[in-house]
Amino acid sequence: MKTKKAHRACEACAFWNPMEESHGECRRHAPQTVAFEVDDEVKFESMFPVTASDDWCGDYEKAD
Repeated sequence: MKTKKAHRACEACAFWNPMEESHGECRRHAPQTVAFEVDDEVKFESMFPVTASDDWCGDYEKAD
């Protein structure tokens, strides 16, 4: 029995930007701001969520 995720994996999604062989950025939505502390100073960085190529979600849209 095949599951939906096999057909709707991130690697086949129009919004997925591959970075490595098995991981990439989900660009479905705007990048998220992440706050973290470095040497007692708070830093901010904007980034897209990183997903595995075989991950999947309900926002999937087939790539051309």
